[in-house]
Amino acid sequence: MSEMVEAVELRTALLRLRRATGLPVVFGGLLQEGRTMRIAELSGAVTPALSGLTISAGSGLGGKCLALSRPCAVTDYPSSRHITHEYDAPVSAEGLRAVIAVPVVVRRKVRGVLYGALRESLPIGERVFDAAMAAARDVEQALAVRDEVRQLLAPPAPGPSWEEVRQAYGELRELAPKVLDPELRARLLAVCGRLETASASPAPVPGVALTPRETDVLAAVASGATNATAAERLGLRPETVKGYLRSAMRKLGAHTRLEAVVAARRAGVLP
Repeated sequence: MSEMVEAVELRTALLRLRRATGLPVVFGGLLQEGRTMRIAELSGAVTPALSGLTISAGSGLGGKCLALSRPCAVTDYPSSRHITHEYDAPVSAEGLRAVIAVPVVVRRKVRGVLYGALRESLPIGERVFDAAMAAARDVEQALAVRDEVRQLLAPPAPGPSWEEVRQAYGELRELAPKVLDPELRARLLAVCGRLETASASPAPVPGVALTPRETDVLAAVASGATNATAAERLGLRPETVKGYLRSAMRKLGAHTRLEAVVAARRAGVLP
């Protein structure tokens, strides 16, 4: 489930990067075991050449980005003297020339790379760099929240089962508003309520009353979703999600998204 959520975050960030810059091709992946990364998400590709490609630290443009933990770019990939050329064949098959690679860094550790590319040898402008960095920050935020929540809130035992309960709760909260049958919708929300009660702390915080939509948004945030991804999942506008989140944070006395999730769990309004 965690991998599925991370894939959604990565895909959303790449699509946002493509829309913001007009780049014809964007792609990326998250680090696997060791120092390798697999290209898992692509948008705009016309061949399967890059799909599933494994990138090693130090190799090619993405590998250089992984090794140095900083953005890297080339104006003409096939002829660049600043990178190694293990991946020339798939890059050429896709017809890519100018390429930018931006690292996804969480707690000083590279967790993945986002790429943007042109099929022409042109300089990568500052606007594209800024948009790529912003897209990477979105993924970093989602990964950081998931890491913190998992570390701070998972009970010592049985640990993984509570993570599964929380994932299921988040999915039910997202699903309930989309159910047209009022009786079935009420039953789904009742199950959510039972999950909240079952996992409440021994001394829950009194007087915390979140609206259903505030709870929906917090449940999405607890799963690591950015505001944009939460909006997509819940069928809301990003500005509306921000409003619900601000309101929930105010009620919970929280100053950050993570504090809001922690406070909601302690108050017994999230499992």
